[in-house]
Amino acid sequence: MPNEFMIFAGSANVSLANKIAAHLGIELGGIEKKRFSDGEIWIKYSENIRGRDIFIIQPTHPPAENILELLIMLDAAKRASAKRVTAVIPYFGYSRQDRKDQPRVAITAKLMANLITKAGADRVISMDLHAAQIQGFFDIPFDHLYGSSVLLGRVQNISNNLAVVSPDVGGIKIARAYAKMLNSSLIVIDKRRPAQNVSEVMHIIGEFEGKDILLVDDLIDTAGTFIGAVDALKSKGANKIYGAITHPILSGKACERIQESKNLEKLFVTDTIDIGEHSCDKIEIVSAAKLFAEAIVRTHYNESISSLFNIDKG
Repeated sequence: MPNEFMIFAGSANVSLANKIAAHLGIELGGIEKKRFSDGEIWIKYSENIRGRDIFIIQPTHPPAENILELLIMLDAAKRASAKRVTAVIPYFGYSRQDRKDQPRVAITAKLMANLITKAGADRVISMDLHAAQIQGFFDIPFDHLYGSSVLLGRVQNISNNLAVVSPDVGGIKIARAYAKMLNSSLIVIDKRRPAQNVSEVMHIIGEFEGKDILLVDDLIDTAGTFIGAVDALKSKGANKIYGAITHPILSGKACERIQESKNLEKLFVTDTIDIGEHSCDKIEIVSAAKLFAEAIVRTHYNESISSLFNIDKG
């Protein structure tokens, strides 16, 4: 690998960064990270990056220090005269607030885009945005990868009688892509949200009785919505139920809900977020490192990565 190409890891998901580096056949670049006694973050690149093509790997899930650390790393790289700085953000945090759906609220997805751009990013690579239009919030190139190309290999042989389910209308496109690639029927759940992190299943649209189910989505947070959908499908005649979800945020009692669910067979997730001790027997992690590594190589050599956009074929 040319010496002008370097990757660095923030603190949020060092495990994934190491896997990406291993696929690339290189080591992570050296970086010093310290905290002042009040918690203020201090960053220094340990080697010369002047004129180099730099890739910074850092998902931006909570706590907010993950976002701040990424911004500081971007600023430090730009001030150290890196030739090009690409923010590799496996999970793009604060993306659920992507529009003004009620008065006097923020559009945090746009705010994050502004901060990342102003901090010095020349390009962004991310996976499974909560809303695809967030790409348009950036005034710099944005490469959007899809977890379906990572998870498909693991789920394609789980059943010969499979139906793919979208937990809401917003997830139809990704569910349609899975259904097409798996040659399966498509089901949509109509739900409403009376409050944040709370949802109620209203209707299930499509034929699924007696079928095995693959419930797909971009993220799973408290798992309340997910397990609610699992239970609703089971109560109405579904057979075995599996999940394929890209980003495992798993906050609150999520792991407890997943593990204790009698109706869920298995949940497949990627490693865009390092869940560490929050994993359980019903969760299987499929690494996205190879896909990110391929995207980084193609970006470095200014090659097309459109073949990685499996979702567009749906």
